[in-house]
Amino acid sequence: MAFNTLLRYFSKDLAIDLGTANTLVFTQQGGIVVREPSVVVINKLTNKIEAVGSEAKEMLGRTPGNIESIRPMKDGVIADF
Repeated sequence: MAFNTLLRYFSKDLAIDLGTANTLVFTQQGGIVVREPSVVVINKLTNKIEAVGSEAKEMLGRTPGNIESIRPMKDGVIADF
């Protein structure tokens, strides 16, 4: 998904903006190559990531008890979750 897109545009000049609402990846050749919501969905029973980005954002407020939607960025820093 986003990682494969990133590999296509990999260069020496790479910028990553870990924003509270969105995560952006910028390359000098391609401009913004990744723009995804900063959301992660984790299965609390298995501790596995079930979804990230847009797919995870669509699941906000719509998950069963064992699935947790997390916004890992809080006030400009990575939250301890």
